[in-house]
Amino acid sequence: MYSMQGIVRKGVNNVTTQFEKLGYVANNLSNANTHGYKSVTFEQMLQEDGYLTGTIRTDYKQGSIQVTSNPYDVAIDGTGFIPVVSPEGEIAYTRDGTFKQGKDGYLVTNDDWIVGEGIKIPTNCYKFEIKKNGEVISYDAANTKPKRLGRIPLVRFASQEALEPIGMNKLVATEESGEAKLVRDHECFCQNNLENSNTSIYTSTTDMLRLNASLIASTRMMKVVDDMYNKAINIRE
Repeated sequence: MYSMQGIVRKGVNNVTTQFEKLGYVANNLSNANTHGYKSVTFEQMLQEDGYLTGTIRTDYKQGSIQVTSNPYDVAIDGTGFIPVVSPEGEIAYTRDGTFKQGKDGYLVTNDDWIVGEGIKIPTNCYKFEIKKNGEVISYDAANTKPKRLGRIPLVRFASQEALEPIGMNKLVATEESGEAKLVRDHECFCQNNLENSNTSIYTSTTDMLRLNASLIASTRMMKVVDDMYNKAINIRE
């Protein structure tokens, strides 16, 4: 049997856990149009003592690939990540291939992280191509020989589920994920394409409505218990 205080404590814990799950669902919905975004779930578990707990999991399922016709856009068709380097030298990994040409001509992310070890695109080149294996070449004019500019690396991890998000659709390696391993022979890159978010708007909206109803019911129950607790105190007095 639970005391009044125990029921209140359990109710507060369970409502807090539901609010936390609601936050992840809302974050998934807000990133439904973020290229390369992977949805995050908060899986609730009911313990033997009646308290709710949960664990966070990232769904790395492939998102749909969308044609953009922008030569700077790159989608990854398959598993893996592209290493990017911040202006301060921090290394992170992303599947968001929304790239651009930076002020120094280098291929960079939208927030100016350098792609790979640095690939400089000639400003006045006729065109450039990104091969499926990541090799980047340019042409000075039509019918001229291509010039090799570099290669966009693709890396994989022993446990990608253990990567830690740092915001802006980037992740960093952890002890559990293991170190990044370079994939040498692959054909995973698709120029002029972007990978869409794998968030299901229908599922996320359904989860949000269900959680909202559950939170309303839980808070109402806590209000009833609180009223009973206050009446019990008044009777004792």
